[in-house]
Amino acid sequence: MQLIGKQLEEEPRIHVLDPGTDVWNVIRSIADSGVQEDAFYVCDMDDIVKKYEVWKQKLPRVYPHYAVKCNDNPLVLQVLAALGIGFDCASKVEMTQVLKMGVDSNRIIFANPAKPASHIRHAASLGVQLMTFDNEVELHKIRTLYSTARVVLRIRCDSEVAQCPLGMKFGCEATMEAPRLLALAKSLGLHVEGISFHVGSGCGDPPVFRRAIARARALFDHAESTLGMKLTLLDIGGGFPGNKGSSIDDIADVVNGALDEFFPDGCGVHVIAEPGRFFVASAYTLATHIHSLREPPPQSPSILPPSVAESLSSSRNSLPEKNEVAGKEGEKITKQQPSIMYYINDGVYGSFGNLLYDHAHVTPIPLKPVNSGSKLILSSIWGPTCDGLDCVCEEALLPRLTVGDWIVFEDMGAYTLVSAGPFNGFPVPNVLTVSSEAVKQMLENKLPITGELFEKVLDIPLYSTMGNAWPSFYGESDLIFCGKGGKQDPEWKPEGILEKVGNDSLAQGENDSINGNRAAKGGPCVVGLGRGVVGTDGGLESHHVHLHHLSLPSSGLPIQLVEVSPVVN
Repeated sequence: MQLIGKQLEEEPRIHVLDPGTDVWNVIRSIADSGVQEDAFYVCDMDDIVKKYEVWKQKLPRVYPHYAVKCNDNPLVLQVLAALGIGFDCASKVEMTQVLKMGVDSNRIIFANPAKPASHIRHAASLGVQLMTFDNEVELHKIRTLYSTARVVLRIRCDSEVAQCPLGMKFGCEATMEAPRLLALAKSLGLHVEGISFHVGSGCGDPPVFRRAIARARALFDHAESTLGMKLTLLDIGGGFPGNKGSSIDDIADVVNGALDEFFPDGCGVHVIAEPGRFFVASAYTLATHIHSLREPPPQSPSILPPSVAESLSSSRNSLPEKNEVAGKEGEKITKQQPSIMYYINDGVYGSFGNLLYDHAHVTPIPLKPVNSGSKLILSSIWGPTCDGLDCVCEEALLPRLTVGDWIVFEDMGAYTLVSAGPFNGFPVPNVLTVSSEAVKQMLENKLPITGELFEKVLDIPLYSTMGNAWPSFYGESDLIFCGKGGKQDPEWKPEGILEKVGNDSLAQGENDSINGNRAAKGGPCVVGLGRGVVGTDGGLESHHVHLHHLSLPSSGLPIQLVEVSPVVN
């Protein structure tokens, strides 16, 4: 069973939650439904909107261009576009994706210093003029393919602490190489818009921004005094943290102070940035399912002769309970091996690719409540594929869990799904997107957002094709659906709307139909969904139901529910 039905995958929606309902309520209700096994995400749009408000408050002079490569979910891009920010695109696919939403090409920077020729031609055809360069070959390429482009010189200024260093690949030396490239750009007749830098993704060295801004100021002055070029754009790149509990305050203080010193307000320079993880990292929460586990067997006498057993126990192929590792000054430290190995349904070939190339660290959180007196066991967590590299956590202190339990990971919105693939045939997790009513009212009908993009929260778990016996499901609705069952005539339609439905509102025959007694040979039957529960163990009771969509599966079984959100208690 998939968390989100086929139609929802094709036409994503933002599900509007009732007050007091949060992401953990949603995850818990899906897990408790008992019908979900695949890993899934919940994306909280309120979190993204709050990040935008924080950015405006902390960096009021810096116009953000969201780095699409970080998370290219269409709903995320549409919400950010509706908020009015720009976009940092690295390829023709990303540029096309953003422009198809109706974003003006002036809100895009093609911020890849080494671009394939076809991508430059594509940018020209789309009218995306602003693009970066950091070497002589790139300048000649742009001059040949897109002579009216507005180019931005990217210099190198590396953070001493960065989650993902970038300087070894991009950015020219600022004091000697950069002036030469500016002069070459002028001789080629190219319009140089300004200077950019990127200190490294996930920067842990806020003072580096002042050093980089100071170098940019020197190049602005050199371009004007020596080359007669008036530069008007400063791009301070990315590097802003986005996990829960992190803050951009320290970086903002440094940036704002450096801008006041080197590019004071009113100097005629437009300042932009390229944040990625800041906007989306904490908005995504991933729920994974334990499908298998392995723990050491109880000790028992060996069936092998003592000499053979001793030889095997000392071989490299044995799995010792303890390892000796090198400590300070070469001393040997005994390191306990994890006792339990948990196998979950997502791994490094899926959402956790960020462990390998984004140097991320993840924290497993058991979904089921943990008693304060529960013993914590040193455990490891493994992905579903047959590759030994597929390890999510080498060591984690966890209570004893079992097959069927759920492990949740927060801060999973950055550099996760963008690189996930179905290696070994394991699916990439689906995403359920939620928001509050306040965010819905703020965003709806701000292009490219429309009111149709939002769905009021539907208080029933998602069920795939149901069996002949109706399961119980709860929620709130006053819709009555009438349809013709059976394989020959799978038609369902709204019959009417009732203000209230109770046991006495339906005839006994209709009540029997609700309880699963369908008319024979595909005859008509009435399915009542109102203030009530549909089940095999009773009639209508006082519960709440919201229904989004009904369709009859080809199998002829009673009902299939798709595009619905979870129970909210």
